[in-house]
Amino acid sequence: MISTPSRPAIAATGLRKAFGDHVVLDGLELTVASGTVFSLLGANGAGKTTTVRILSTLLSADAGDVRVAGHDVAREPDAVRAAIGVTGQFSAVDKLLTGEENLRLMADLHHLVRRERRQRIARLLEQFELTEAAGKPASTYSGGMLRRLDLAMTLVGSPQVIFLDEPTTGLDPRSRRTMWEIIRDLVAGGVTIFLTTQYLEEADELADRIAVLDRGRVVAEGTAEELKRRIPGGHVRLRFADADGLDAAVRVLDQAARDNDPLALRVPSDGSLRSLKALIGQLDDRAVEVDELSVHTPDLDDVFLALTGDSSREKVTSR
Repeated sequence: MISTPSRPAIAATGLRKAFGDHVVLDGLELTVASGTVFSLLGANGAGKTTTVRILSTLLSADAGDVRVAGHDVAREPDAVRAAIGVTGQFSAVDKLLTGEENLRLMADLHHLVRRERRQRIARLLEQFELTEAAGKPASTYSGGMLRRLDLAMTLVGSPQVIFLDEPTTGLDPRSRRTMWEIIRDLVAGGVTIFLTTQYLEEADELADRIAVLDRGRVVAEGTAEELKRRIPGGHVRLRFADADGLDAAVRVLDQAARDNDPLALRVPSDGSLRSLKALIGQLDDRAVEVDELSVHTPDLDDVFLALTGDSSREKVTSR
């Protein structure tokens, strides 16, 4: 029996948006598989938030076809809204209400019956470690607690697709990692996450696929490792026990270059398993003993700068 590929959670083709003479999105193409984390990277002003607003029905596109959770965004906006959740850059929490009251408000907006409302609120408070603070005004919450409550409010409607627009901006490292664990748990449960972020480490940690947005177009897409391999500068560092071993390796490896360490060499490599196996095979065939071996690939900082091609503009942040 031939299996049918699952329907993508998000599909956008030829997406265009301009504000006056300023073109923000210029033929954007995106496909996001269900049950994955898809991260959109770009400098401020690259069009990330505009993309999220169009995909979540908050803004209309000038041209293009967009489907989210199988529904046409332009023709079936209500069906799309019923299937998604959105957590924006700025918290939607009402700080005059308690955490529980904020969740109850969202449950009422989703027309949940009393018993289902009570059960879902209790589950979300426990899931996001907010049970003890449930009766306290949200104004007393820390930044990390507010972001967790904001995301919990998004989940009241049990969305299939969640748009997270820079969800950890301003959080301390501990709170950010707590959010990462929550996101991983959501995806493990089958939810699709569309993530925009200023933190390259965040995309590297979470995303199954990453797209780099520049001047309204996707200039590259792939896994983090695939994107890193596209950028020159990767190498394998070999360290030897003595000068004889190093000299033997130099005779075998044409592209080897001296390292700062007098007993180490650098060999250009894209970091792939194939190239690493070939290198090890060359050394093994000549019985060259290597004391230490390490693979060094460009990071997402290098990827971003190389693909956007303009280091003078505002860049995403690596922390």
